[in-house]
Amino acid sequence: MKLPGITLIAIGYFERKMLDALADEVSNEYHTDVYLREEFKDLSPFFDPARKQYNGNALLKEIESQYALENRKTIALVTVDLFIPILTYIFGQAYLNGRTGIASMYRLSNERYGLPRNDELLFDRCVKELVHELGHAYGLIHCRTLRCVMLSSTYVEDIDQKSMHLCMECQKILGIHDHKK
Repeated sequence: MKLPGITLIAIGYFERKMLDALADEVSNEYHTDVYLREEFKDLSPFFDPARKQYNGNALLKEIESQYALENRKTIALVTVDLFIPILTYIFGQAYLNGRTGIASMYRLSNERYGLPRNDELLFDRCVKELVHELGHAYGLIHCRTLRCVMLSSTYVEDIDQKSMHLCMECQKILGIHDHKK
């Protein structure tokens, strides 16, 4: 079964080489095409001055209304700090079995935690977050398999503990079981 294609929208400044590599990883994981699009959207309407963060729920609704296409999954990649009212922060979110998701790189960099810059680790974390949120958009819930990318992540260390890939069970649910992984 071929899954619907994906549109990856980079909102803000990202190195094109990194975006291309992210799109390749996502495409390989879901065995579908990834169309890359760069946007320079003003995110200030989503900023909550009391929290000094951006409202993930409102931004997700905006992505849905402005960018979602009928037969594709759309995920926006941002660099701002996201929250939802019931959580201090989020790495991303998506509509379960919906068309859209968002992922933020804000809390994925080592520098955020007083550690030395590590571009490879940042890239890996970003791939994991994109694959995870797209998994929700494709209908996957949080998985209990320890290395599965669909395992819930509360802290960045949780992201580091899982792989960039869907476990065999999650692949089977989506009909993309890959015997090579």
